[in-house]
Amino acid sequence: MTHQTKKFSLSFFVAGLLALWVLPVHAEEGVQNLSLRNEVDHAIHQTLTQLAQEQTLDGYWSSTDFPAITAIIVRSFLESPVDSERWQKSDTVAKGIAFLKSYVQEDGGIYNRGLYSYNSAISLMCLNVYYPIAEEHELLSEAELAELKETMIRAREFVVSQQQFYTEDDLKVLSGGIGYGRSSHQADLSNTMLAIQALHETRHLVDGDDETVARLDWEAAIQFLTSTQNLPETNQEEWVSGDPANRGGFIYRPGDSFAGSFEKESGGTGFRSYGSMTYAGLMSMIYAGLDRDDERVVAAVEWLKGNFNLEDNVGLGEEGLYYYYAVMARALDAYGEDKLVLEDGTEVDWRYELARKLISHHRYPGFWINENSRWMESNPLLVTAYSLQALNNIYTGL
Repeated sequence: MTHQTKKFSLSFFVAGLLALWVLPVHAEEGVQNLSLRNEVDHAIHQTLTQLAQEQTLDGYWSSTDFPAITAIIVRSFLESPVDSERWQKSDTVAKGIAFLKSYVQEDGGIYNRGLYSYNSAISLMCLNVYYPIAEEHELLSEAELAELKETMIRAREFVVSQQQFYTEDDLKVLSGGIGYGRSSHQADLSNTMLAIQALHETRHLVDGDDETVARLDWEAAIQFLTSTQNLPETNQEEWVSGDPANRGGFIYRPGDSFAGSFEKESGGTGFRSYGSMTYAGLMSMIYAGLDRDDERVVAAVEWLKGNFNLEDNVGLGEEGLYYYYAVMARALDAYGEDKLVLEDGTEVDWRYELARKLISHHRYPGFWINENSRWMESNPLLVTAYSLQALNNIYTGL
């Protein structure tokens, strides 16, 4: 934990207590659970107030090495359903945006020392959210808006350029995917998901008839997604398993799962499906244009219904737990069902249950914390950003 996350003042403590009386109480029509909605309001307000205090003078959070962390946090301010206009016009957001723009590279990417695709895709999505807000509230001049749009277009082209293709026989199955960036990193589902999400959210930036625009090879991308799914009907790789525990779920990359391997009854080694990657796979397939009745989408949803769990990242325990929550919220929202009917017939209001779980994990003075350090989740700023993204995404459905 950095020194920034430890400096909590008495004045903020008092402000946090007063927030319970300052925040408005919801009574609008359509809110299903006023008590939970008000708890969510308070948590978001308290957390954003604390995050604003934690921002460095240079506009970033946590580290200059990873612009993506700052981008996720700034996006949380921009999309906040609580005090939205106040935060959108705030110096906090302005400084965060300026920091991101300072890391725009000559090749169009937005990164510092590495993780080129990861940092660029997440930063691009943040700038994309900021643009219409800046336009609406006249936060930028016409010239500055034009420059920002050009920055986004170039960043989008950079993300597209990170799609990988291999000629080696043992790597061809990775073709169509995207890794952390540059050829030294193999494609994986997590980074492919982020790239697909970024391209989906910024599709308005390109003219569908302009043949000069750099475009993702969507057919190859869908084939890569297919190659990471445990579904024998569409994926004929030797490791694929159709047993009930794995069928329909996804893994990190073809032949590689952080949930481990097992010996298949038919012989050979299988790789276990797990929660965060299955939500990532579902969201990616939907954003890539697959229909809900496509057998790959159906199988993924069936696996998720059979393994619905908010206690841990299915297959990984507390590893990557808050990333799991964030991807779950976005994937199920993209899928478009308010309630899931589980294998035993139980009907689950997943937004309500996820909100309750996140609120139960919320800690004074406004952070979420994962004691498990895998994938940087011991950093409270990162897991707090994941939590805010999940809450912002499900808020209107509560």
